[in-house]
Amino acid sequence: MRFTALLATVAAVALVAAGCGGKQVQDNAAGAGSCEASEGRLTIATGNTGGVYYVLGGGLAQVISGNTKLRATAAETGASVQNIQQLVAGDYDIAFTLADTAADAVQGKASFEGTPQPIRALARIYPNFTQVVVRADAGINSVADMRGKRISTGSPKSGTEVIANRVLTAAGLNPETDVQAQRLSLGKAVDGMKSGTVDGLFWSGGLPTPEITDLTTSMGGAVKFLDISPQLAGLHQISPVYEASTIPAATYHLPADVPTVAVPNLLVVRDDFAAGNACAITKLLFDKKADLEKVHPAAGQITRENAPRTDPVPLHPGAQQALQG
Repeated sequence: MRFTALLATVAAVALVAAGCGGKQVQDNAAGAGSCEASEGRLTIATGNTGGVYYVLGGGLAQVISGNTKLRATAAETGASVQNIQQLVAGDYDIAFTLADTAADAVQGKASFEGTPQPIRALARIYPNFTQVVVRADAGINSVADMRGKRISTGSPKSGTEVIANRVLTAAGLNPETDVQAQRLSLGKAVDGMKSGTVDGLFWSGGLPTPEITDLTTSMGGAVKFLDISPQLAGLHQISPVYEASTIPAATYHLPADVPTVAVPNLLVVRDDFAAGNACAITKLLFDKKADLEKVHPAAGQITRENAPRTDPVPLHPGAQQALQG
């Protein structure tokens, strides 16, 4: 597919090591109501190298740099929770995050207990699909069967880890004691599945995810996807952002569609992010959508209809301007 062919180029051009400090320049000169970006630099927090955040984040950095006075770079990170923490700390200027993690952040819950985070959304983008894959020989036919098994719950402080722990809890398991949790990046989890040191993995990402494609292609019938839709009711007790969804069989050449749970993704910034920059970047999501789709097909699911649906995370005023225009 086109996005895999472009991955190396995107990574080489647009991605830098995590930890580079944010250099966004405030758009004071443009004035209130401007939808023009200022000059300056900014950094985008993405996710694991095998995930859509990483690929699409690099593409977004190229689009911003090629169409505004801003020079954007993207960084590999552990994803959602870490992204928000480091965004607020000033290490990054824009961050990809799952909507459930962002909701926790603005409400001061879970990983952000007692400390609401000053973030705003640029837009709701594509959905993440919860992809739960297990070795066919592991004796796991449901989430409850993961008791005592070696399960990758995602990178520490990632959105995958958040939803993995919540799905396990909804299935009646204690994530800390009932499974042998392996807090691995997606690439390491896939390697563990191949070598037999990991029995199953959780992944929250767009479709298709390159590393999951690699896993299903190389292992074939030796791995299978779990239906986690029975856990949706329990997830709704935590947050209304979770949605019933399906992984189409054609995505990974599966025997049949797999019912699952989807979570929207958001692009977020600090509440002091320059309005002109926010407006210009949000507008680019639609003006240059075709370019983003060439990087990854998940960008095709970004719509003007869904973009403002970021509750309980408030839309940034600049993003509101762009979406109303």
